[in-house]
Amino acid sequence: MDKRENILFTDTFEVKDINKGGKVFDRVSRIDGRSQTHDMSLVLDINSELYPVDAGDRFKLTLASSLSTGDSKEQASFGKGEANWRSYINGDERSLADDYDYVMFGRVYRYDDASGSKVSAFVSFGGLLMCLEGDIRHLQNFVVGDTLYLLMKSI
Repeated sequence: MDKRENILFTDTFEVKDINKGGKVFDRVSRIDGRSQTHDMSLVLDINSELYPVDAGDRFKLTLASSLSTGDSKEQASFGKGEANWRSYINGDERSLADDYDYVMFGRVYRYDDASGSKVSAFVSFGGLLMCLEGDIRHLQNFVVGDTLYLLMKSI
């Protein structure tokens, strides 16, 4: 876990399979990945035109509650407060996104802890979906309804 409080999860993943059930949409690929450190499994829809990946590729995945590089949390709703994603896009501030190749904003819509110490967090990024599954210690900061940023960087 990162020492900054806005980093909810970070790990390196290897792409095990792409579009296992067949490709459904032209510009979307569903990747299946396995983490290198925390023994987590990942199913993630990505825009394959913006961020193409192949089986065997490795990438760093970070899930953060804000793009802030500081220790303070930004407010989750965009219209409130001074810090929001627009200030980062306009170049007014440095952000976590500056260090990554692909960024999405989404909302946790389901959290499944029915199988004991193994849990699943489900996030929707405007229709692109993610399921991150693994030990409860690594996903305990996920709350249904919370917003987060997904950041990816090829390794």
